[in-house]
Amino acid sequence: MTRRTKFYRDKQNGKLSGVCSGIADYTGIDVTWVRLGMFLSFFMSQGITFLAYVGLTIFSPKKPSNLYIDREEQKFWQGVRQSPRRTARDVKSRFREIDRRLADVELYYTSNNRQLSDEIERLR
Repeated sequence: MTRRTKFYRDKQNGKLSGVCSGIADYTGIDVTWVRLGMFLSFFMSQGITFLAYVGLTIFSPKKPSNLYIDREEQKFWQGVRQSPRRTARDVKSRFREIDRRLADVELYYTSNNRQLSDEIERLR
């Protein structure tokens, strides 16, 4: 099973080894900005960025081709990686909304049918 919260090199969308593209996929930042930041960092860090880049190239796995079903799922998992609490709060909010809507449907059908209402109450 592939973990969607793990860092992967995105060789398919990458230029050299897919590290910048992997960082962009992991964080949700546009890959152009990641590449620009990496380029500037190469000159300002006196070789540390190069060593980190090589290390990520060697030790990080390639991104599985079936990691995301669609773009919406990719955005969801990027949100999970960026802010797990906010994502959990959003999911809870969605479930509360679904629960409220189901309660409205239940109320609509049971208010007109007393026998169905009594049967639902007995099941609780």
